[in-house]
Amino acid sequence: MGVAWAESYLGRVRASIGDTDTIFFVGARTVVFDEQGRLLLIQRSDNHRWAIPAGAMELGESMEECAVRELWEETGLRATSLTPYVFHTAHTYTNEYAHTYQQVLMTFVVHSWEGELLRQTDESVDAGFFPLDALPVQHSFIIDEALADLASFRETGVLIMK
Repeated sequence: MGVAWAESYLGRVRASIGDTDTIFFVGARTVVFDEQGRLLLIQRSDNHRWAIPAGAMELGESMEECAVRELWEETGLRATSLTPYVFHTAHTYTNEYAHTYQQVLMTFVVHSWEGELLRQTDESVDAGFFPLDALPVQHSFIIDEALADLASFRETGVLIMK
């Protein structure tokens, strides 16, 4: 469905810089609930952790376009209405490949979408909607933060900057 890592903008930058320098990871995440209030999660194909759909921006994309594309690539769902609610710029992390990134990420809540959920894609080995009190044990720490930030946004209506 999507561009292979080595051909992606971020993959090409990482290859040209090498593995040791910190680089910016610019991208988007999506939080999607179904009509029963269950959260959409994907089980990533690279590390098998459950996570919210997310990924890196490609050249020429807006943050919103990135969010829509990543959701589609990872789930087969195309967001038709979404709102940004948190903007991250200060978090640095090192992944399992020893690549360090400073994240510049926008997280969107998706209000509506079209399409049928795909359980497997090039980037995920499973996907589904989960009740918030029954999330998979092997899930990303990002989920808890994304949900807490969404609750804060819904209370205040103010975009969260981190």
